[in-house]
Amino acid sequence: MRCAVLSDVHANIAALEAVLRDIDRRKIDDIIFLGDAVGYGPNPNDCIDLLGGRCRILLAGNHDWGTIGLTDVTYFNIYARHALEWTMGVITDKNRKILKSLPLRKELKDEDILLVHSTPKEPEEWHYLLTLWDAEINFHYFNNTLCFLGHSHQPFVIEKVQSGELVTYRESAEIKKSCRYIINAGSVGQPRDGDPRACYAVIDGEKIDITRVPYDIVSVQDKMKKEHLPDPLIERLLLGR
Repeated sequence: MRCAVLSDVHANIAALEAVLRDIDRRKIDDIIFLGDAVGYGPNPNDCIDLLGGRCRILLAGNHDWGTIGLTDVTYFNIYARHALEWTMGVITDKNRKILKSLPLRKELKDEDILLVHSTPKEPEEWHYLLTLWDAEINFHYFNNTLCFLGHSHQPFVIEKVQSGELVTYRESAEIKKSCRYIINAGSVGQPRDGDPRACYAVIDGEKIDITRVPYDIVSVQDKMKKEHLPDPLIERLLLGR
């Protein structure tokens, strides 16, 4: 299998376009998106259109559901809520219908993969998988060899070996027989692990790579300022936080 896995674009068209250029350079045709096309950023419609045209599979994230009223906006912090309310005012009817049609999880039986935005356990509750204990719990909620997810904006690969021990990788990992994996693809549009570059995952044969791509962050910040989106959302792009 050779595939690019993207998550959490968050209406950041510059980051998405940079990632897609990198995917094209690698000559990868199969692209999967794990949710949160919108929220935070200034180009929700452009991102939905581009993802819809390029991805084999698209999932819904919590910001996607918030935009269409399936998740209560009071769930979000004040800055995310402001951005969501702005998004609700600019998103097209066509793209609202697209977001409403997206599933929360999808199993690819032939590839032995589960796809989900947040966690295999109760995906509609938008839990975060941040610790090895979180991973241990969630390994009980799927049987596939691989589970790809996003939501936390922090990329990693967690390997569960036959003995039950969990091993964490930050940049790349070999897929070993008799092991199982949870892979966070990070965030294309708003990384939160201290590296502001756009992030996505590539699975190529028996290897998983966390891939970083630089993009013009300042241009996105300028667009956000013009739309009067919250300053903390603008500032965090350069910090990767």
